[in-house]
Amino acid sequence: QTGQMHDEKSEIYAAGLRSTPWQQTDDTGLRVNGQNCYTHIVCNPFYTVYFTKPRKDRLTVLQILWGDRPLSFCLNELAFAYWEQCGLSKSKREALTRLPQEQRLTQPEFETLLKEHGPELGPQQYKWVLEGAAIAAYHTQDEFPIVLLLLCDDARQFKRITEILALCWVHEGRHYKKLNPALEYHAQILDQFLTQFWTFYHQLAAYQLDPTPAEREHLADEFDKLFSTVTGYQNLDQRIAKTKAKKIELLSVLDYPQIPLHNNAAELGARQQKPKQNISFGPRTEDGAKIWDTGLTLVSTAYKLGVNIFDYICDRVSGTSQLPSLAGLIEQKAAQFQLR
Repeated sequence: QTGQMHDEKSEIYAAGLRSTPWQQTDDTGLRVNGQNCYTHIVCNPFYTVYFTKPRKDRLTVLQILWGDRPLSFCLNELAFAYWEQCGLSKSKREALTRLPQEQRLTQPEFETLLKEHGPELGPQQYKWVLEGAAIAAYHTQDEFPIVLLLLCDDARQFKRITEILALCWVHEGRHYKKLNPALEYHAQILDQFLTQFWTFYHQLAAYQLDPTPAEREHLADEFDKLFSTVTGYQNLDQRIAKTKAKKIELLSVLDYPQIPLHNNAAELGARQQKPKQNISFGPRTEDGAKIWDTGLTLVSTAYKLGVNIFDYICDRVSGTSQLPSLAGLIEQKAAQFQLR
């Protein structure tokens, strides 16, 4: 039965990725047999899936978005554009042009190629090369749904993987609440600015209900005005400038009004794991972590689809299989709501 449940999780994930071109993601810590690991959550309004991994770096996030399958690597224009953005030197990029192009390689094959014929790379440069080649292979494959837009917090491992990145407004607002002004005057300034911040947030929410080109332009201008504010409270002004630098990511909703303004769904997915972790103190083996992930995936997805999880598990364990699959229900819901 465990193998069947794992297969259902895989089907849920594939159906979920097909259901919308955008996905939400987050991660949370989990100890597996006493070792620090990370549970990654990927979701949208129709499903939530969990993957526990030893790391939470960019390659791990990419592997998860790619269906949790072994990564492939490819040298093409996308890879070279990534390396240029990262700051890989021109001489290193030119040396990489002498390696086979447009070929899909496994990680051992690609690493052997770099070792034997590639340029000399430092640890950070080597990491960039792996990331760029893996991202390039992901975006040029057609075996698995490609995520167009990723909604997340501002953690660096989520950046540059998808064509479009959207940031969570609630997470951005938390940065302002962490400010601790010593002067009452500065506290008043902060409160006034936070009022403006959340007023703008509600304007974006209203735009989602009735998006128009005129309102889109208006809100883009309002963003520039609000986050060009200079208050004289240095810590607040620095925080405002950091928010302004994220304009493209925070205003992705203007082009894609169907996406949420916040990442609460993924964060709630992370919190659902905590009660079990507090009771069981974490799995003892990798297989145990995998079972945790599958169980949480089934429970969370069934809840979103309005399915009684107890009836569903009994149906599968008994072998009657009279209830429709969760993956099939995701497809039905996606066709009904068309959140694209």
